[in-house]
Amino acid sequence: MRYALYYWPSIQGRGEFVRLALEDAGADYIDVARRARGMQAMERLLESPSIKRAPFAPPFLRAGELLIAQTANILFYLGPRLGLAPKAEPGRLWLHQLQLTIADWLVEVHDTHHPIGSGLYYEDQRPEAKRRAADFRSERLPKFLQYFEKMESRSFSYIDLSLFQMIEGLRYAFPRTMSRLEKNVPRLVELHERVAERPRLGRYLRSKRRIAFNQQGIFRRYPELDAA
Repeated sequence: MRYALYYWPSIQGRGEFVRLALEDAGADYIDVARRARGMQAMERLLESPSIKRAPFAPPFLRAGELLIAQTANILFYLGPRLGLAPKAEPGRLWLHQLQLTIADWLVEVHDTHHPIGSGLYYEDQRPEAKRRAADFRSERLPKFLQYFEKMESRSFSYIDLSLFQMIEGLRYAFPRTMSRLEKNVPRLVELHERVAERPRLGRYLRSKRRIAFNQQGIFRRYPELDAA
């Protein structure tokens, strides 16, 4: 099957978790909004009155007649089809639970720089962002890292790809904090390095298809929000 991924063309964001799975598996897919007139195609689909089960926002995936939204939901569907999840229901549900926890974690990352409202500029909420980021660095980030550090061993799955992306993004947004905390999570650090060495994924990471982290995405680098 040829998949069609719909996501914003200039940021990694939540769509990157899906891209990593598709790229690692060598799946046949198109990144719609990055093609000519792709943004118009994505917006038309979002606004189409003929779609009864329309997504709220990207990312969403076209798979034959199916239109699937929400990152965790997309990966729940793709996982067994791409060889990145077990076919048995207990294992699939466990991975889905982990991915939903990663989704919660990602929201907390975003809210370090936009704690009041996504529609406001960072400069309009800087004092609140400093306070939120301090709590994230000292309380929430260590808790998430330790949870996944203690995660039971299992066969390779899309969760490993998602954890790779979280480590990559956190190193970009909070380099000083991560330098300090990574000493306590050696298994996660090893996982990150192992994932980066996977042949197909490595080629993707070195290619122009991999969008660089930037100040419009979920992971943003504001030095004042990082540890002293």
